Amino acid sequence: MPIIDNAVYVDGGRIRNPESLEQTFEHMRDNHGMAWIGLLRPTAEEIQQVAAEFGLHPLAVEDALSGHQRAKIERYGGTLFAVLRPARYNDATETVEFGELHVFVGPDFVVTIRHAEVPDLATVRRRLEQHPELLAKGPEAVLAAILDEVIDEYAPVVEGLLTDVDEIEDALFGGTGTELTRRIYDLSREVIHFQRAAEPLTDMLEQLLQGDDSERADIELQRSLRNVLDHVIRVTDRLAAMRSILENALTVNATLVTHRQTETALVQSEQVKKISGWAAILFGPTLVGTIYGMNFEYMPELASPWGYPLALAAMAATSVALWLVFKARHWM
Repeated sequence: MPIIDNAVYVDGGRIRNPESLEQTFEHMRDNHGMAWIGLLRPTAEEIQQVAAEFGLHPLAVEDALSGHQRAKIERYGGTLFAVLRPARYNDATETVEFGELHVFVGPDFVVTIRHAEVPDLATVRRRLEQHPELLAKGPEAVLAAILDEVIDEYAPVVEGLLTDVDEIEDALFGGTGTELTRRIYDLSREVIHFQRAAEPLTDMLEQLLQGDDSERADIELQRSLRNVLDHVIRVTDRLAAMRSILENALTVNATLVTHRQTETALVQSEQVKKISGWAAILFGPTLVGTIYGMNFEYMPELASPWGYPLALAAMAATSVALWLVFKARHWM
């Protein structure tokens, strides 16, 4: 089984490092301790084994098996089931990678099922083990610490996205329309996905602060949860601001693209006017020359000594008249 870490705790201290789940269940019952089992990409059979031992609700198990769940928290009797969407910013591709973490919290156990490398729950475990008084508060203290870690790992993601937004703002009045529009759209989609991962945490934390009908969370845990809630609110506010900026940037970019296209069309229109004007000016001499070049025997002024000068004069007069007309209309 892909067990990342597996331990039994009594009064906040780690007393056993079981080699198998069977030993974990045995030590937990014998010492009346708390089991914390960390799994990475387990199979369906492995999840079912844990579910059978702890009596996990079938609907929660079904969600854990199917994956691709939205961030949420649900209570099934004495067991909490939380789905978290950790995130990591990839500097190389300038994209956000989302993972999925399932957490089962019972009266005397915590089971974490990771489907990605983030978050680093080993860091959470080490930090809690250094504060046994907090770990002694039970499984909900572990859940609060996991939530805190997930939110802390959102911070560099937010900073990475803010850098991308700043770059877009700098390029807005000098970037190429299609490429910049695509980048704004892609970044907007990432911010929206991030919002979907972060915003449900506000309700989740408020539910944990309220507790169930039988008891409220410990006062120290409530303080920790309120601190995490403050961090979540800051993250969601910054994401909302980024989304608004990107929506405005998309609108401004569309306006700039339209303006550039209009300017290009106007320039092309002016060029077409000039070409058409010169074509019309050349049409007059061409018409006269074509008519008198037809070599018919009987044509006006064909035998006259003034025929040729008159033809040239007609060509020149037509060209000059057309040039003056087009010049007056600013075509030339």
